[in-house]
Amino acid sequence: MTVGAGLDRHHFAWLSIAAAVSTIALKAFAWWITGSVGLLSDALESFVNLAGASFALWMIVVTRAPADRGHPFGHGKAEYFSSGFEGILILGAAVGIVWAGAERLIQPRPIESPGWGLAWSAVATAINLAVARVLGRAGERFNSIALKADSRHLMTDVWTSAGVIAGVALVAWTGWLALDPLIAIAVGLNITREAIRLVGESVDGLMDRSLEPDALARAEAVLDSFRARGVGYRNLRSRRAGVSAFVQLTVLVPGDWTVREGHALLDEIESALAAALPGTEVTTHLEPLT
Repeated sequence: MTVGAGLDRHHFAWLSIAAAVSTIALKAFAWWITGSVGLLSDALESFVNLAGASFALWMIVVTRAPADRGHPFGHGKAEYFSSGFEGILILGAAVGIVWAGAERLIQPRPIESPGWGLAWSAVATAINLAVARVLGRAGERFNSIALKADSRHLMTDVWTSAGVIAGVALVAWTGWLALDPLIAIAVGLNITREAIRLVGESVDGLMDRSLEPDALARAEAVLDSFRARGVGYRNLRSRRAGVSAFVQLTVLVPGDWTVREGHALLDEIESALAAALPGTEVTTHLEPLT
């Protein structure tokens, strides 16, 4: 069964918000009872998750607005602002985490009640893992960069939490207090990579990146199937705007064809491309072969 059948993108964004609120409470409690700066960094990252999920919901709502005179191609690119915003939030959290870790490295403090702290943090991590997987599948289903970015953001949080949990456990086992801030700093540096990647993908999308190679291959296969009828094509171009996609091309037909014949062929080609690339708006232009 398809994940979330009957649900729209904004429903999954609300799920992400609910997960962020839950994990903030769990991780903040874990930090409060242990005093671990690693767990504090984990809790701060969950605040970033909440901000990112809220912004993603806003952008998804914007993309649902129909095309208008000022935006004749719709509002699909709003999702790229969401992924870029999440990347900037992650980067800000990373700086805060590294700063807090450096301070604690200079002034170490013992960790209290590590068992309970790890237990609450593990519950929060399990929630994030489950929601990240659901968002990832929904992002693929809707081809939504906002949901994909939110999923990857949560998976970053999962790996972050796993590292923090391991660090706190090692401190409790070895008594080496420096492990806690060192792991916090490593966590901050690690999530910086994801931040840079998300911002890069956002900029790439805003620059009218073409459709994926497999999508273009399907389009070319459809167009090649018409060659047997003496039809050619050129200037195949495409671009993606969030969940929306656009394809345009010039169709070449024998010069003695009538306007009616050419128009009927364009309708056929546009229908075939739309079937091969669901959700894609196809624009064609007719020219003679000679």
